Amino acid sequence: MAPPNRVAVVTGAGSGIGRAAALALLGDGYSLVLAGRRREPLEQTAADAGGAGARALVVPTDVTDQAAVEALFARAKQAFGRVDVLFNNAGVGAPAVPIEELTLEQWKQVVDVNLTGMFLCAREAVRLMKSQVPRGGRIINNGSISAQAPRPHSAPYTATKHAVTGLTKSLALDGRVFDIACGQIDVGNADTPLTAKMPRGVPQAHGAIAPEPVMDVAHVGRAVAYMASLPLDANVHHITLMATKMPFVGRG
Repeated sequence: MAPPNRVAVVTGAGSGIGRAAALALLGDGYSLVLAGRRREPLEQTAADAGGAGARALVVPTDVTDQAAVEALFARAKQAFGRVDVLFNNAGVGAPAVPIEELTLEQWKQVVDVNLTGMFLCAREAVRLMKSQVPRGGRIINNGSISAQAPRPHSAPYTATKHAVTGLTKSLALDGRVFDIACGQIDVGNADTPLTAKMPRGVPQAHGAIAPEPVMDVAHVGRAVAYMASLPLDANVHHITLMATKMPFVGRG
């Protein structure tokens, strides 16, 4: 359970991993600021938490919009006085097409959400965590195992997830003196709407279509809650959580 009056901001909280993490954190006693592009899914996340949803503040936010991100953290400070945890989760992919068919607009959308959005949220979190009393907090970035083993035709997503790892390392280093910890979770095949097609078959590196196993997304939520629960003198810097039998380790 979280210490009293702990506050977390979760981006992309309306579905999938973001929703699972939000529910786990609410279950551990956090007050939550739920951010995402659309209000209705965020309200559903709060409703899914039952009575704990009363500790959730819904703030529709486009993480690519600097003013919107600044307003998000201002609302968090106004409502709860501080932010102890940021789960920097919002992300998107591009169509799985050969790179020569990828448009600049498709590339930029992924970069804007997956990388620039994470930067904007981390920047506001650091500003608040440095100034609040007691000082400090924790940032958890959602990376991907795609950065180590990309899927076919995933250049924008894979490139941005490599960059997220660099952002995580820089934040972990620069945050030390201010009692700000930063870690990253890389997830493989959590059962979400984005992975619904995997049990039916997805492209493999050698060109075949093959089914892949998935795992309950609640495991990811619990992992994020564990990372968040640590005192600031301890940090899970990098964790990989994956469906045991997915073709990631070795040669499939």
